[in-house]
Amino acid sequence: MLLDILLLVLGIVFILLGADSLTNGASDLARRWGVSELIIGLTVVAMGTSMPELVVSVISSIENKPELAIGNVVGSNLFNTLIILGATALICPVTVSKQVIGKDIPWSILASTILLFMACDSILDGNANNSISRSDGLVLLLIFITFIYYTILVAKKDDKQDRIEAKKADDAGELEVKHTPLWKSLLFIVLGLAGLIIGGNIFVDSASSIAFRMGMSESLVGLTIVAMGTSVPELATSIVAAFKNKAGMAVGNAIGSNIFNILLILGASASITPLKMGNITPIDLLVLLGVSLLVWLFARTSHILSRLEGGIMIIIYLCYIVYLIFAQ
Repeated sequence: MLLDILLLVLGIVFILLGADSLTNGASDLARRWGVSELIIGLTVVAMGTSMPELVVSVISSIENKPELAIGNVVGSNLFNTLIILGATALICPVTVSKQVIGKDIPWSILASTILLFMACDSILDGNANNSISRSDGLVLLLIFITFIYYTILVAKKDDKQDRIEAKKADDAGELEVKHTPLWKSLLFIVLGLAGLIIGGNIFVDSASSIAFRMGMSESLVGLTIVAMGTSVPELATSIVAAFKNKAGMAVGNAIGSNIFNILLILGASASITPLKMGNITPIDLLVLLGVSLLVWLFARTSHILSRLEGGIMIIIYLCYIVYLIFAQ
């Protein structure tokens, strides 16, 4: 049992180091090709913080452990929304921008709603088992592509003025652009991918072993242990941002990760192998949708997530964990 726990931690370390290395290498290549910092942040970096969930869910799907794949995404989204945003608000009340309220959170709510309907086959179609089919996965991926296209389209408008100012600074000799050597960027990418693959395999195998030894279902492990482990990048980023009085970054980071998790990660996982919901019920997905709506309502009241609201979100998460343990 102790060995499994150590391997679980080792898997997380490999995944985090791999994600960091891959993101750094990819970001430098993007800059080398003339892609702006804003677009890099919205795509490469955002995908980098979601890479742990992607690796764990895809490997779980390949190894025919669908409950671990789905539980990882649903649990990570709940952790992102309730614990990361809640803890950030407790440290420093979070100002929520109009863009996050008007665009990002609604996209998160939409993704959660689509997932709920896709996973309710027994209610909508009368099927014996709820599942996310390959066709559902492809639909999620198409929606993800639409989301990325829309995000980049909006960002380009905001980015145009930044490019003009950067060009002026460059012409005046005030801007010096330094690139990491190409070989080093490629090495970062290769090492990052290797770390992600090795760490993902270790993590999934050790988490499954822990579940078996403790008599826990794969869905419970996915919703709790695995979800918390793969959400470490978002948690670290948000806590650091809060202490630096840049808590607003935490909201975009957490909500953006939620969108990636459902549309990209579940979409890719289900496209590989249809995912049976198993012990993950529509109640879990309703909770996910409900907390997304709750954060949106909190944010709309005064464009701020207060310490009180942060405390309420953390309490809701703890109550949900207690429910999972007794419902097993």
